[in-house]
Amino acid sequence: MAERPYEFRHRLEIVHRPGRRDPEAQPGDGEIAVGEGWTIVIADDAGPVVLTAARDLQDYCFTSMGESLLLRRVRDVAEAARSSPHAIVLATRRELPELGAGLSVPRSYRLVAAPERIVVCGYDERGAAQGSYYLEDLMNLRAAPLLAPQDVTRTPLFSPRMVHSGWGLDQFPDAHLNAIAHAGFDAILLFVTGPDRTPDEHTHQPGTTSAGRYQDFNDLVDRAARYGIDVYYYAYFRTTQAPHPEAPGAEEYYDSTYGAVFRTCPRAKGIVLVGESVEFPSKDPHTTGRPRLAPSPDGLPPTKPSPGWWPCADYPQWLEMIKRVVRRHNPEADIVFWTYNWGYAPEADRLALIRSLPADVTLLATFEMFEPIAREGIVNICVDYTISFAGPGRYFASEAQAAHERGLRLYTMCNTGGLTWDLGVVPYEPVPYQWARRHAALREARERWGLCGLMESHHFGWWPSFVSELAKWSYWTPSPTSDETLAALARRDFGAAGAPLALQAWHEWSEAILDYPPTNEDQYGPFRIGPAYPLVFRVVPAIPAAGHAMFGSRIVNLSYQPREGRANQSTGAQRIDVEIRCLERMAERWQRGTELLARAVAATPERNRTEAERLLGLGRFFLHAIRTTIHVKQWWKLRHRVLGEADRQRAHALLDEMAALAEREITNAQATIPLVEADSRLGWEPSMEYLCDRQHLEWKIAQVRRVLEHELPAYRAALDLGTPPPAPS
Repeated sequence: MAERPYEFRHRLEIVHRPGRRDPEAQPGDGEIAVGEGWTIVIADDAGPVVLTAARDLQDYCFTSMGESLLLRRVRDVAEAARSSPHAIVLATRRELPELGAGLSVPRSYRLVAAPERIVVCGYDERGAAQGSYYLEDLMNLRAAPLLAPQDVTRTPLFSPRMVHSGWGLDQFPDAHLNAIAHAGFDAILLFVTGPDRTPDEHTHQPGTTSAGRYQDFNDLVDRAARYGIDVYYYAYFRTTQAPHPEAPGAEEYYDSTYGAVFRTCPRAKGIVLVGESVEFPSKDPHTTGRPRLAPSPDGLPPTKPSPGWWPCADYPQWLEMIKRVVRRHNPEADIVFWTYNWGYAPEADRLALIRSLPADVTLLATFEMFEPIAREGIVNICVDYTISFAGPGRYFASEAQAAHERGLRLYTMCNTGGLTWDLGVVPYEPVPYQWARRHAALREARERWGLCGLMESHHFGWWPSFVSELAKWSYWTPSPTSDETLAALARRDFGAAGAPLALQAWHEWSEAILDYPPTNEDQYGPFRIGPAYPLVFRVVPAIPAAGHAMFGSRIVNLSYQPREGRANQSTGAQRIDVEIRCLERMAERWQRGTELLARAVAATPERNRTEAERLLGLGRFFLHAIRTTIHVKQWWKLRHRVLGEADRQRAHALLDEMAALAEREITNAQATIPLVEADSRLGWEPSMEYLCDRQHLEWKIAQVRRVLEHELPAYRAALDLGTPPPAPS
């Protein structure tokens, strides 16, 4: 049955999936069976995070495992941990000092599971909650309320772990916050344009003064805190009015903007500052000295970058101003400075900025961006963002080393929530072995440079999946290896018969992504919206988009044009040929993985079949998107040739090839419609809303039909009349 738009949100609200329990599962030797007669015990004065976690565990046992456990408060939780029979005790080291004596890291916990009782002792309330979620993870892997006896202390490797909302941009219902906490994240990101304001559809339109959408920030901070989650502001003060920090009245201006956000809601954990969203009129001579949206005084195109795209020498002065106005209201606020926009700049300029940053700010650098990748002599630069290269890139490594030498706190944008811009309208990228390589690289960066915090998604959001579960296991110690974790997840989701096939499919997809060329024209083109991307001949269409979308179709470029090579001096056509061969290899391997997964789904137990089929649908959608991108590149080559072909007969032959290619792409788009109908999350993205649903696929098919039935015949007629063809564009 087809899902209506946004119906995926119902699935996001299900944190504890019914039917997790295998009815045939029986206790093994020594296993602890949690069931009738067991209780969940917390202290009388347990804090809100522990209380929320206890209620959550009670719901999990009932909903996913079919067991009803009584929830009790006790005056002496230490005594309960020693003597209560058949109890799951959730507490902190405050109540259980002996058990928690070895805990030294926030959110860490100790789990002691014995036949008579299970005790979770957290370093703090958040640790107790994470220990409770760990119990759920273990029972889910066992597909039964069964637990091996154990005594283990587990410690998180990274904090914060930040994500944007996958429910809707800047929208965080309680159920989504609960899912975020279960996945091991401890912070969320909220775009802010002012006190209690987030961006709306007018924010990106020059000349408008929209204050943005209203949202009660204090309410969000309160609700997130119950799940052990902090809130980070993501500054979105895109304005031409910001003064230089030396200008008269500058402090009053910044206090009325950045300061006002914290004055209204001071309990936010921190603020993320990225060049393009917080521009000011820098005095650095490498720049225009004015924000990008400010009009040019001479009306001519700029020959220098605007300050948001250069490591300006006066950013430290600006940061001192932001620190001052923010920390008046929250002295502990984490000021996070992200160097995303100028990784292309000379290393000397970038590192000079880092070496002059205030000592009490945090540096955030993107993990894989700007890395050159050579394929067949053609160099592609990793753009924002890709998992085709595990990382770290040289840009990140250079800045991480400089931050380490300075003793700065270091975070990275790594996308390990499970999604990048490799394909913009999917919930996650099912390439777990490649994600595991990135996890390993991040752990190494922790050891080498002191990397401590992660931004794991951007405005494309986060979706709970086996990929984000793999990240959770990877970011705690001790944990099994990634291979062991994936094998356990495959057994859980596909059963004993389907698991080997699923693992093979995941391996094929993880190898296929290595052939993905991360280019700007594709990530802002066909890979941004998948098979809904049109084939443009002469008339550039306008993609219909939701009026309430933050970006809508504004971040989709329909004037497809591959850039010329630089270091290798390749032409656009040479580059396209290499990229087509890469994508053809990717498609071939991705198809093998899809066929293997179809066999795995057929062998999957009925209770898991629905979710397994959704993963298969995602895999097939990915394959159609790869084919669209191949077709777009082939179309560009043919169009480029036909517009430059003076011989009428050869031009007609090229037009015949274009018509046949257009028909193949129509077939490809038509085959995508059942996939987006079955899963309303496919074709949607939080900042763009729907751009590859049935409506947009049918729009694209109609657009290609128009090219076939009107534009190509008109061009043929012009050729026959001897009208000179236009020059290639």
